[in-house]
Order: sequence, then structure tokens, then C-alpha cells
Amino acid sequence: MTVRYLDVETPTPEAIAPFGQLVGADSSAPKPKGAFYTAVSTYRPDFVSEDGTELAVCTLQRRPMRVRWMERHFKHTQAFIPLGGKPFLAVLAPPTETELPNLDQARAFLFDGQAGLLMHVGTWHEFPFALVDGTQLVVVLRNETMAALREENVTDGEAFGPDLDKKDIVRRLGVTLEPRL
Repeated sequence: MTVRYLDVETPTPEAIAPFGQLVGADSSAPKPKGAFYTAVSTYRPDFVSEDGTELAVCTLQRRPMRVRWMERHFKHTQAFIPLGGKPFLAVLAPPTETELPNLDQARAFLFDGQAGLLMHVGTWHEFPFALVDGTQLVVVLRNETMAALREENVTDGEAFGPDLDKKDIVRRLGVTLEPRL
């Protein structure tokens, strides 16, 4: 097995652009005032989803920072939004037209807990890594994605559904990715 090390980057709007958008930290995004509350401005990221979208709160514990699986979604822009200001690390690769991610384009980003991530449809990713036990993330995804991830729907260590393509990159490519903090 080959290990590819990824230098960890700070997520800026420009750095994240190939994969999605920052949620909560883009000071350049337009924030129009509402008609009723002039003290409230609203920023609306480019969220995309068909029906069946759900919001989940996931509590993460630290685990080895080794990427074995990468997944993508066909019908929605999945979001990871931190609660409580705890940092998390995301490994991302841009969308591809092929059945596997391009690992040469994979990057690792350290989110400081003040902003989240809204990924483009098709962005390859591993589920985020916690740097602190008990890290909570709001995850926006489709309920059919959750169904495809259930144990009874996993085949040969991978999952596939109408909105999910989760691949074992170690088995298929003989490679794991490891972010370097």
C-alpha cells in the first residue's frame, strides 16, 4: 500500500472553490437586509438538493487520520457545519466523471470551528476527522444517502445508491491519504 501525505491547508474561499463553499466565513458574500429586521443580514450559500433532505447532528471522536474511503453525492451539496467552535479536518478531491477520485488533486483542510463547508455536487470526500473528542457537526444530507450507508446495504466494503458512491480507495487503488498536521 502506498501512503500519500497531504499538507493541511487553511480553508479560504479561493482554496475551497474547487470543492464547494465556506459556510459562515465569507465576508465578501452579499448579505441583503431583510424587510423586517434591519439588524439581520442573510447569506444564502448555493445549496442544492432534491426532496428528502435531512439535518443530522454527528458527534465525532478522534480517529486515525488515514483515508480509506472517499465518497461523493449525485443529488445534493452536502454540508458540514461545526457546533461549539471545535476544529475538524476535511479531505477533499474535486468531482470527476470517472468512477474513482483523482487522488493527485486531493487536499486536506483544517477548519477552525468558526466556519463550515458546503461541497459541490460530486465532490469526493472522507467523513471529517475530529481533532478534539466530542466534536459536533451539523450534517445536511439526503435521507436516501443515510439508507445507502446502513450496514445491510454495504457490499465488499463499499456503498452505492441513487445519491451515494462510496469507494474503498485502499482496495481499489492501493493508496491511503494521510493529512500532516
